[in-house]
Amino acid sequence: MAVCDPIADMLTRIRNANRVGHASADVPSSHFKKAIVKVLKEEGYIKDFTFFESPTPRGHKVEMMKVYLKYGNHGERILTNLDLVSKQGRRIFKGVDDLPRILDGLGIGVLSTSKGVMSDREARKLRLGGELICRVW
Repeated sequence: MAVCDPIADMLTRIRNANRVGHASADVPSSHFKKAIVKVLKEEGYIKDFTFFESPTPRGHKVEMMKVYLKYGNHGERILTNLDLVSKQGRRIFKGVDDLPRILDGLGIGVLSTSKGVMSDREARKLRLGGELICRVW
């Protein structure tokens, strides 16, 4: 099945798996998705991610990414919310001085900059702006 917005699809799969308490979520892989998930891991919102191949109904193999979700000691969710900001129909670009502070610094924004995909904290340190992909808290 064709997906119109692959980034929104990935975030929705992770959000849905997290809400029902699954240990992991399977997502079709790409370099951009890998970069976003890498930022989530570096910031402590997920445990890890791995890659595997999955067969399609036509016999082809597709590279998938398994995202291992993180929970607290008593099963509470670490990843409370995951919102897509920049959509295919409306891209949201922010300069370094216009970067929003997500929950007064308790959350992060994921940006696509000229130096790659990074958190808003790292972008502020490097004095970079870019496309605000999503907000996480």
